[in-house]
Amino acid sequence: MNKKSFNLTTDPWIKVVEMETNKEKVVSLIELFQSASEYRQLAGEMRSQDLSILRFLLAIVTTVYSRVDVDGNPYDWMKSRAKASNELELNRKKIDKKKARKSLLATWNKLYQSNRFSEAAIKYLNEYKNRFDLFGERPFYQVTAEDYDSLVPRNKRISTGSGQVAVRQINRRISQSGNTAVIFSPKSDELKDEVSLDEFVRWLITYQNYTGTTDKTKVVFDKTFTNKGWIYNMNPVFAEGRSLFETLMLNLILVDERQEYSAQRPVWEFESMSDYIDERKKLILPNNLAELYTTWSRILHVEWDALGMPKIFSAMIPMFENKGAFVEPMTTWKFDEKANEYQPEVKNTRSIGTAMWREFGQFVRVRTNDNIHEPGIVGWLRTLKKEKLIWDKQLIVLDSVTLISDGKASQSPLFEIIDNIQMQADVLFDLNETNRWTVRIEDVIKLTQGVGKDFESFLEDIGEIRGLNVNSFVIKMSSKFYDHLNESFRAWLENLTGDDDRDKKINDWKDDLKRIANMEIEDIMRTSSPKDIQGIYTTEKKDKKKKDKNRYLNVFIAENELANCMRSHFNL
Repeated sequence: MNKKSFNLTTDPWIKVVEMETNKEKVVSLIELFQSASEYRQLAGEMRSQDLSILRFLLAIVTTVYSRVDVDGNPYDWMKSRAKASNELELNRKKIDKKKARKSLLATWNKLYQSNRFSEAAIKYLNEYKNRFDLFGERPFYQVTAEDYDSLVPRNKRISTGSGQVAVRQINRRISQSGNTAVIFSPKSDELKDEVSLDEFVRWLITYQNYTGTTDKTKVVFDKTFTNKGWIYNMNPVFAEGRSLFETLMLNLILVDERQEYSAQRPVWEFESMSDYIDERKKLILPNNLAELYTTWSRILHVEWDALGMPKIFSAMIPMFENKGAFVEPMTTWKFDEKANEYQPEVKNTRSIGTAMWREFGQFVRVRTNDNIHEPGIVGWLRTLKKEKLIWDKQLIVLDSVTLISDGKASQSPLFEIIDNIQMQADVLFDLNETNRWTVRIEDVIKLTQGVGKDFESFLEDIGEIRGLNVNSFVIKMSSKFYDHLNESFRAWLENLTGDDDRDKKINDWKDDLKRIANMEIEDIMRTSSPKDIQGIYTTEKKDKKKKDKNRYLNVFIAENELANCMRSHFNL
């Protein structure tokens, strides 16, 4: 642990799964970019960690290939920052948007077809090697002691011992502060702060993306503020490929039809970390993906003791607004009527059981004129399909990895929710104006949701008849119902093609839906007791103009009412 250098470009720290052996391996940045097609996926301690690392990797390749082509030649609109420097910046006077779009898409296609990243990525890492050393003069994803003390109040400087966070706190699988012990932890208490260098780097990047609000120390700022990690404030969605290379490529957005061309500037390219914090204090939303993907939520300073254990000092940084932050491509959006603005959707404990397919219309623009803001990554995949850079039958996998907080003041992680939907490109981006698949799929989802609501009403009746806690009973049994639906509906989506007879495929799903619903109803009826058959008198709610009246209810009446609803859904 007492190494004076741990450089992310050459020292192994990224956990991956090898394609050929299906075994885990730890690799360096250079090794990863040289052999990305040989790895199936990232394989860190959590999927949320993998997403943080994915965005970090994307910041690198977005920076590289927005400046130079596959052969490392700068685009016409790029210029050197200085005569003796290889660093490039945007020359807005030379940008021809049509030509730039064509060149960038050509670069993407050449990379994709070659199934490997070019030497340009390795050259970039070597040029910035000193910015990726965990123990360097400018330590990776940290500030120096001098910078830390200059940015925080005098009474919070390092010498006071204030503002420390332990490894057990930045480890999002534990997330234990000094005040509250975590009982159900993957590590025993005496091992919670032990960490290898490679794992420490992974958590260092993850913590910046998924920070809660426990920090007492803040940088000096003239306004009151609090914040969470950037990804923690959204409902992430991204594309998953058949290999790590394909995953990186499908998420490598070189052209955004909604955004102006901007110079990429990841956090390590700022002249100094003080400059970066000065920029953050302006509360200006980044206009480029590399800066956004490497956004810090805290300044961290790490000191290492004689045993090689880290002592971590943390101070909160002001965060820019996420309303209207359409530069962020990996989130679904909701419209805030009060602010008259879109903002990222955020999952909470109430939406844990809602599968991704049930919110299909949030992830994909179903109709051309729908008034929704489609996630930028879906718009990018749509562009690739339109330009014929991905093929019609290619399976598009949209992943969602959400770390849900406990909703308390500390905003500590409570659940990690992992989900996906898989569809062929010609289904997801169907251009058929009269019989578009996405419209038909949305109609099927509405039908399925309608059956689900009627089933929940049936469960409410059964719970009342049995004298149970109705809410708990409904949640338990409807979750079981949707668990069966989820598996079948995902399989139905995955097997759709652009050549299908849509009516036939939809009828196939209706048959499956009826089968699952009938199976769940039969399970309920089989457990009926004589008391359930005898029934009860219950209050039937009417509209406000009419008085409530009593009605007789037993399991057979409840089943019959559900059957009537089912017949109306299926037009029987």
